[in-house]
Parts: sequence; structure tokens; C-alpha cells
Amino acid sequence: MQEAGRLDDQRQRLGVAAVGIPCGVAVIYLGVWSVAVVLALVAALGTNELFRFAERAGARPLTVPGIGASVLLVLAAAWADGPRTWAFPAVLILLALSLFALGASVFRRSTEEQPLASAAVTAFAPAWLGMTLAFGVHLRHFPGAGSGGAGWEGASLLIFPLVVAWLGDSAAYFAGHRWGKRKLIPRVSPGKTVAGALGGLLGAVLGAVLAAALLVGPYAGFILPPGAAVLVGALVGTVAQLGDLAESLLKREVGVKDSGRLFPGHGGVLDRFDSIFFALPVTYLLLAVLAR
Repeated sequence: MQEAGRLDDQRQRLGVAAVGIPCGVAVIYLGVWSVAVVLALVAALGTNELFRFAERAGARPLTVPGIGASVLLVLAAAWADGPRTWAFPAVLILLALSLFALGASVFRRSTEEQPLASAAVTAFAPAWLGMTLAFGVHLRHFPGAGSGGAGWEGASLLIFPLVVAWLGDSAAYFAGHRWGKRKLIPRVSPGKTVAGALGGLLGAVLGAVLAAALLVGPYAGFILPPGAAVLVGALVGTVAQLGDLAESLLKREVGVKDSGRLFPGHGGVLDRFDSIFFALPVTYLLLAVLAR
């Protein structure tokens, strides 16, 4: 029975991937604004899922302002020329949200409704989700990689961390089921194993080497030497797994298995993109330093 359930789960995962990957590649190819709109939607759905977590824990975040801030942070990245010009409006958005959330709590939240937690989660969700996903937009119009319009130049740089994170995730899944015995951090995620973590790291490194050779060099025009690609794969693979564990910790706190049911076999937006939130800004920083 357990084996049948696992096979059904794998079929659902493969079905979602078969539909999602081509659609995602098409969105990325079309340009900065198509990426920004889709990532803004992801940020909105993910923020809403995180707010549902908070409500289960007894807090009452300000849903509309929090979701709005997440969306604005992503869309602002499309208007900006890069992280430097985006940083100022991003700080203003988070500052305005933080002050508004605390001020509104004076009138909208009693002491029994955890005003501190409510205001904190309202500001934290856009910082975790909106700001990190904005780096997907920054990667799509990375300096020197095209104009941000339709084409593979900037698209290849955004596809790069997705390949690294999701190949690592797939390798971790299969390595954990095949060889996993020793638990990694059972208090955080009982299903994660040391074998799965090592398999995921190797998968991420392999993904980085392949993507650097097949995507970054030929299409973006940047050179990422094999040694640098291994380093990027190891670091991005590590933070991607940390993102997965962080989301598992939050789910464990509130007692849920999945953040939602949007993706059959995968769960919600937080379940599917947890590793990406950490991977995107780290990839941008590493490519800015190491690519030439």
C-alpha cells in the first residue's frame, strides 16, 4: 500500500513537471515582464499560504497589504535597471508596510490577537517571498545579457538556478528513498535523510556544471569555468536545501503536511518554490562575482 502511494505520488510529480516545465520555459523566454507577472502571482499565492500558517498559530496578519507589498516588490524589479535602482523602492515598500502594519494593529488587533506576531508576519512574508522572487526578474535582465525582451540571453541565466535547485531536489528525493536511513534533522523534517541531502548536493553540482556549459556560455555569453560552476552548484544546492528545511520547520510548527493543494503531488506554492526563494538571490550574487 505504501509503495503504491509512493508510485502515485511520483506519477503526479512527473505529470506536473511535464506541464509546468514547458510553460515555465515559455514564460521565461518571452521576457522580463512575463517573468515579473508570473512571479508576482507566485509571490501573492505564497504570501497568502504563509499567512494561513500564521493564522493557525494564532496570529492575524494584514492579508491585503502584505500580499500587495509582495506583488509590488516583484513588479518594481521589472521597472528597475537592476538591484541597485530597485533597492530604494524596495526598502520604502517594506518600511511603509511595517509602519502601517504596526499602526493598524493599534486599531485592528487586541492583545489577545497577538499584535506583535501579526505585524511581524505581515512584514516578514514580503521580505521572504517578494524580495527573493524579485531576483528572478533581475536575473532575467542581468547586465550584459540582452535587453530583457524575448530571447535566450537573459532567459538562460534565470533557467540556470531553476535547473540547479530542481535537479538537486529530484536527486535528493530519489537518493533519500533509495539509500536514506539516517535522518538529517528529524525535529525539523522527519522525512529528510543524510543520503538525500548528499544526493541533492551532487545533483545540484551536476546541474550547475551542465547548465553552465549548455546554457550560460552558449546563450548568455558569459563564461563560468567548471571550477566556478562546481562552487556555484554546491552553494546554491546548499541554500536550496536550507530553504526546503526552513519551510518544513514552519509547516511542522503549525501541524500541516502541505502548504496547499495547487500542485498535485507537490503541494502548494511554498512547497514547490521553497528552495527557489533562497536560490535566486544567491545565484545572482555568485554570477555577478564569478561569471566573466
